[in-house]
Amino acid sequence: MASMCALTRVTVLSCEGVLHQPLLGYLARTGLTLTDQPGGHVVLVLGADRLPERVEDELLALEVPVLVVGPTMSTAVTDHAGLVPAGLTPLHEIRVRPGPDAGDVTARSGDDLLFTDLWPLQDKVADDVEVLLTASMAFADHPVATWRPATGLGVLTVGSTASTYADPAWQRLVHRLLRRITGTADGPAVRVGLLGYGAIGAEHSAAVAVTAGLELAAVCDPRADRLAAAPRVRSYTGGEDLLADEGVDLIVVSTPPDTHAAWVLRCLEAGKHVVVEKPFCLTVEEADRQMALAAARGLTLAVYQNRRWDPDYLALKKVVRSGQLGDVFHVESFIGGYGHPCNYWHSDEAVSGGAIYDWGSHYLDWVLDLFGGDVEWVSATTHKRVWHDVTNADHSRVLVHFTDGTEAEFTHSDLAAALKPKFYVLGTAGGLIGDWRHERVVGRSPIGTLAEDRLVHSDSPAALRVFIPDGRGGISETLLSVPPAPAEPFHRQLADALLSGEPMDVTPEGSRRTIAVMQAATLSAREGGRPMPLPTR
Repeated sequence: MASMCALTRVTVLSCEGVLHQPLLGYLARTGLTLTDQPGGHVVLVLGADRLPERVEDELLALEVPVLVVGPTMSTAVTDHAGLVPAGLTPLHEIRVRPGPDAGDVTARSGDDLLFTDLWPLQDKVADDVEVLLTASMAFADHPVATWRPATGLGVLTVGSTASTYADPAWQRLVHRLLRRITGTADGPAVRVGLLGYGAIGAEHSAAVAVTAGLELAAVCDPRADRLAAAPRVRSYTGGEDLLADEGVDLIVVSTPPDTHAAWVLRCLEAGKHVVVEKPFCLTVEEADRQMALAAARGLTLAVYQNRRWDPDYLALKKVVRSGQLGDVFHVESFIGGYGHPCNYWHSDEAVSGGAIYDWGSHYLDWVLDLFGGDVEWVSATTHKRVWHDVTNADHSRVLVHFTDGTEAEFTHSDLAAALKPKFYVLGTAGGLIGDWRHERVVGRSPIGTLAEDRLVHSDSPAALRVFIPDGRGGISETLLSVPPAPAEPFHRQLADALLSGEPMDVTPEGSRRTIAVMQAATLSAREGGRPMPLPTR
């Protein structure tokens, strides 16, 4: 019987490096040490059907837990796992669900998980086998992930195709299974304090309420009306009181941008994990100080880039990453309309950083998420022509030039009576346009007459069209399906990072890169559009 232990080191037996690399890269990002030498706290076998008999015998005699991944394996392995497999299913879309013994394996996984793969049906399962995950065939549930404590052998039978190995949801399952079979459980819920309870504070409150592993403990805001609207938890009017609250593990900083760095540093000094509203801060130097202190204290620091999961952006990203458009070399994005900017700190350049930092925190984050290459220079121009009662520019344009020649342009305008598309993408094999949608919510008034509420175009996902040359001088046009937005993805990943050590899509390093681009753009605009390299400090 294998002994339970803390999980930090994994011995990996892999026979197909290219196929398995996405999974191994993910596991490395969780902080695990991966090795092909003995001495791991657990052994991960990828491709058990190719193991020599001698290696297999040694594997089954180990005193540490073993997880075998793949649809086919020898009779010796399945006997050790307590399984009697039948035939393989055809390659198809599999809907994986929690089994009766799932526990933390599926915590915060959301809906059923879909993978395209093949897997073995099971004729028999021994009574001492824990069923962690199941899939259905002909209305019958079959185990696809099991753990047998008596022999120390776990099995995941879904995992043979490149699409499965590249799927972050599947990679997360493998990590979770490794934790389960080594007895590494999630800790207690993370107690969250909100510093600022305006609109974004309420958004965090709602997300925390539905995210397993997070619980709201305290709220801080100087305004009594906002505290009255908050959930019934401990409340403070001064930030120092929230920092001193020993019942708070993590603080969400939702203050104006020019105060972000100062508050984050104070939270970290108080020993709290921190989520900070976008923009991360206003300068690279501020970002570096926050990241250095978080690393020194061993604390989590994350930036709330909530629009990274906008459904139209996710659909665009999927098309770009698929290679359907060829090598993408030109991207334009736009947000705006014709109207007076808001009369709040967002329109005060000294507080917000300026118009480039406002929507640029989302749009330029998208650009840098799409393209991982080095930025060579940034140029920007701004116009101040109509709205003189606020200090933000009325119209701004940012051009990001990468070292490989790729260019991305972002325009934000409060003078745009004629709208540009939200997205315009060109590649060597095709293009994409994201058109604004003008939607109305239709209902009835209290007296039964027609009532219409026109949505601001920025509140609806863009309608995406893909254009591909047909090889005969024509262009085929396809309307792209845009799936619904995932439920609270940032907060789910935050809980996973704090409780399970799993990597987040949004990293401080990525957010620092966005700040560097916006800082360079602001400097360029002040000098008439002169190209600027990214600041390094």
